[in-house]
Amino acid sequence: MKFIPTTLVAIVSIATAPLAATFGPLVEADELAGALDKEEPILLDIRNNGYEDSHVDGALWAPYKLFRGTKENPGGLMDLTVLEGQLEQLGLEQDDPIVIISEGNTDTDFGAAARVYWTLKSTGFRDLSILNGGRIAWRDEKLPLNNTPETAVPSQLDLEFDTTWLADTQHVSSVVKGETSGLLVDARLPEFFVGHKAHGAAKRPGTLPGAVNQSYSTFFENGATAISPPTDVSALKATLGIKGDEEVISFCNTGHWAATHWFALSELAGVENAKLYAGSMVEYSNADLPMQNTPGMFKNLLRQIGF
Repeated sequence: MKFIPTTLVAIVSIATAPLAATFGPLVEADELAGALDKEEPILLDIRNNGYEDSHVDGALWAPYKLFRGTKENPGGLMDLTVLEGQLEQLGLEQDDPIVIISEGNTDTDFGAAARVYWTLKSTGFRDLSILNGGRIAWRDEKLPLNNTPETAVPSQLDLEFDTTWLADTQHVSSVVKGETSGLLVDARLPEFFVGHKAHGAAKRPGTLPGAVNQSYSTFFENGATAISPPTDVSALKATLGIKGDEEVISFCNTGHWAATHWFALSELAGVENAKLYAGSMVEYSNADLPMQNTPGMFKNLLRQIGF
């Protein structure tokens, strides 16, 4: 097994990143507040709960659950027709500047915003940003909050899913078998990578054969809930073993933590050919495909009953 260090020098510069037209992939609370009147972005509050209690003034409610799969496979892709209808009710247009807002109370919360960003980018939305630090960062800057639900005039969309940033199970399996080249990066915490823990919907613990482990938490300094863009992209690539334009596939349990990892590589560090394995280990383990670091039957039983 191979571990990647979970600390990297990171903060501030995103000069090498592919920027969205209005703010770039990340926007800080004060920057967003100062540009609201001029740019008039669509603000999406993606929290499943709490919108009616307090949200960024003017934000529409687009809960994370709208962008997720089933209980059995939370990382699975949403039905495109269903997603299209939901985004139409929000009045979204593909050229709108859109800012995605999570709660921002933990570093894992960023994964929700990153997964929504990835989904919207993959369905043709072109001007996307994440509010770094979420609603809490906005609140801490003493910027306007509201508890009145916002409504929108419905739009008409014709979405297609662009697979440029997607790795599905069939493709991942081909990488595992050596039929396709690619770098597999397990973005979970080390205890998942080594098989000591597993998601409740996974058939068994373990990781993808040949994967390296670099936790999503690498990109959050000292317990921060706001992500820190890497300042040394060359060092990041060297740490992962990226030597050229090879495919880099980020995965986790359900495509949540891995969405953060994909976002950091693709949108902040400008790593070409970065992909997200949306279904991740829950989908893969239930497909009865080869795994690594999977404990034997007896050890797995002890793990399940808490020993």
